[in-house]
This record gives sequence, C-alpha cells and structure tokens, in this order.
Amino acid sequence: MFTKKITESDAFLDMPSSTQVLYFHLNMAADDDGFVNNPKKIQRMTGCSDDDMKLLIMKSFILIFESGVIVIKHWKMHNYIQSDRYKPTDYVDEKSTLQLKKNKAYTFAENENFKIEENSENDDKKAIEYEMYTNSVQDVSVGKDRLGKVRLGNKELCAFFETIWKLYPSKKGKGQVSDSAKKKLYDIGLEEMTRAVERYKSDLQKEADWRKPQNGSTFFKSGYVDYLDANYTPPTDKPPKPPSDKNKFNQFAQNDYDFEALEQEILSN
Repeated sequence: MFTKKITESDAFLDMPSSTQVLYFHLNMAADDDGFVNNPKKIQRMTGCSDDDMKLLIMKSFILIFESGVIVIKHWKMHNYIQSDRYKPTDYVDEKSTLQLKKNKAYTFAENENFKIEENSENDDKKAIEYEMYTNSVQDVSVGKDRLGKVRLGNKELCAFFETIWKLYPSKKGKGQVSDSAKKKLYDIGLEEMTRAVERYKSDLQKEADWRKPQNGSTFFKSGYVDYLDANYTPPTDKPPKPPSDKNKFNQFAQNDYDFEALEQEILSN
C-alpha cells in the first residue's frame, strides 16, 4: 500500500518517471519491515539507471546500509500489517540502527538533524512538509553519467557521511570534517568513495608491520585523493635489487685479497 502523503507530494512527483517506477518496485519487493536485500536486481529488472537509485537516496526516500540492504524510509506510513500476519525482518543489525519518528518514518538513530515539535496536533503534516520541501530537487537532468544540479541539505550530507565513516578503520576526528569537505565526498559518490576506503585498507594490511591508519578526519579531508579511481595505482611486489657491479668488485676484492698483508708489504718497501 502507498500513502498519498508521499506519492502525491511535490518532491516525489518532481522526480523522473523512471525514478518513481523504481520506488514503487522497491516497495513491492520489501519485507514486512520495509527492507530490501536486492535493490540492484530490482533496478536491473525495471530497466532503471544508477541515477534513479542515487536520486532516491539523495531525497531520502530510501536509506542505504553498509551491507547493501536498503529500507523504505516511509514504509510504516505506507503500510499497516496486522500482528497475526506480520513477519519480522531478517535484517536485525540494520534495523537496530534505526528509530521511528513521530510520523512513523525511519531515520538513523544517530541523526539528530531532524527535530519534531512536541505537543503539536500537526506533527505528521509538519514533518512531511519539512522533509519533502527542504529536500526538493531543482533543475534535475538525468543523464548517462551524472545527475543535474541538486540542492542538498545538511541532512543528506550527514547521512552520506555516516555511511562512508562506518567503512573507515580509525574513528578519530569525526567532528573535524566540515560540511564543505563532506560535500566534496558526496559529489564523488558512494561507490567510488567505498572503493577508495577499501584500497586504503588493503594498502594498510600489506604494510601493517610499520604503517598505521590516518585519523578519519585526515583521510576524509585529503588522504582519500590518492585512492580515487583516476589517481590510484595498485602497488606491485618489487623483486630484490641485484647487487651493482661495484658491489660485485668489492665483494671479489674482499674475498681474494689480504689487505692487511698488502699494506705491510707496501710499508716495508
């Protein structure tokens, strides 16, 4: 089921039809708690693009987890399932990171950027209007490789940063990463930033006897640059350097001559 509060909102209807189609199909594939473990398969089946999936994430119609599982943010608003028919989701770890707002929309438990007024008769309406209109997309042109100009709120940046921060091994300096730095990371995209972090972690493992990870703040400010697709060169195992001719001569000389006896002979003449 679907509530018109979501599917007839300006924010939803402003999206391309292909993005709306993907949203409906993801809802149809979700379990009783709104979780989908194969969003890429659904995307391929419907012929939708990566841009459609990114747009749903950017506008917070779906939330994505490190495991690749997604959840329909407004699932509890769309659906009411009787207790005798309800089957809890298998994705208990992912669900444990969420909490329900008063309007029954999912949000990450650490996200405090969305505040709901207490003691208001219009909590649901205000929450929907705030979420939909502040996340509205302007001048969106969906192309082969990019999305158009998108207005991003602090909420989207924080949600994106939380996702990549969880991938990084050293959890130090989180508060030192500015919004402008987060925006640069966001523009690079989740997939490439995930690859950058994994490349860095791989290099650390190969040099674990002497190399320690940078603080998270250092990596996400500038350290990631060398690990982006355009800049990264995989390390190669270098063979041991053969001795030079000079070293060969010195070794030969030390083996074949008694320098102490030679010196005594020179001094005696």
